[in-house]
Amino acid sequence: MSRMARRVLIPAFVIFAMGVYGQTMKSDHWSTADLQERAKHLQELAAKSDGSASETLEQYPHHYTMLAFRQHSGGGELHQHFADIFYILEGRASVLTGGRLIEQKESGPGEIRGKAVEGGSRQELKAGDVVHIPAGMPHQMLVAEGESITYYVVKVEESR
Repeated sequence: MSRMARRVLIPAFVIFAMGVYGQTMKSDHWSTADLQERAKHLQELAAKSDGSASETLEQYPHHYTMLAFRQHSGGGELHQHFADIFYILEGRASVLTGGRLIEQKESGPGEIRGKAVEGGSRQELKAGDVVHIPAGMPHQMLVAEGESITYYVVKVEESR
């Protein structure tokens, strides 16, 4: 390819690629009411299963969003490549962070589950609270008998 062709074609390709990327970019807006309404479906699914249900809302290049509902405590978990950011929409629970996973097993690439988390710090959660759990940190959501919690999740890819 001649020098002149490169001077024309390379910038043209860059501009084209930026235009395609720009066309696929979008913003998302979820009101608390929208998310709570959508969570009703998750509550029905949770009642028919182990007491929890979640769904992925949107996926992006280095993060994704989810909506989750729990009416029972979950097991321990650790995400090697993703941080969790929880925004509590309604309900009450506790999150146990740090410590170590008991009876851990790999459930997928970079995903480790365990029976529970031993040790760590316990934080009480209520509507309006925000929690950040870095990649690699064991954590467990604890829901008291008769309680439930609905929360919006942002899972952010972290490189270590």
